[in-house]
Amino acid sequence: MRLFLLTTSLLLALHAHAAPQLDPTNDPHTGTPVAEKTLLGQFHQVRQTVADRTSDLVVTAIGFLGVPYRRGGNTAETGFDCSGFVRAMYTQTVGHLLPRRAEEQAAATQKIDRSELKPGDLVFFNTMRRAFSHVGIYVGEGKFIHSPKPGAQVRVEDMSGSYWQRRFSGARRVAAAQDEVKASGD
Repeated sequence: MRLFLLTTSLLLALHAHAAPQLDPTNDPHTGTPVAEKTLLGQFHQVRQTVADRTSDLVVTAIGFLGVPYRRGGNTAETGFDCSGFVRAMYTQTVGHLLPRRAEEQAAATQKIDRSELKPGDLVFFNTMRRAFSHVGIYVGEGKFIHSPKPGAQVRVEDMSGSYWQRRFSGARRVAAAQDEVKASGD
């Protein structure tokens, strides 16, 4: 029941932040919505696509709750380690292949301030006496999903807990979403 409430809450929160719908008024000659013909319309389309993919990413990740941790693991069948989980979620939902290790994922993504976190962003922690030794996916409301450690399973945790708060190394955004916005303006 708790998992159902968490999933429902996350879906409602993500839906509340979705981009506005485009004006359905069609051009009488082409049948194409008028808003799609403008640069602003293109921006709204890309923004909606990014929002949809972010929602898909978080919803997909939640579908893997309970999968066991496995060092070096890359699949639900074998289990995941933290970076294998993040990599698999981005590959499956966004089609963006991230590097394999947590510190490489940090280096390959755009640094953002903690206050700028949005669902789908990456959060990094110092769990092995070095920065960026652990990674998870931010799901909103101060929570993240990750594959934590041997003997544990993929789960959602609160970043404000003292353990995670003391070990927070930084937040990053995957540039694929930024690249889509830039490409639409070309």
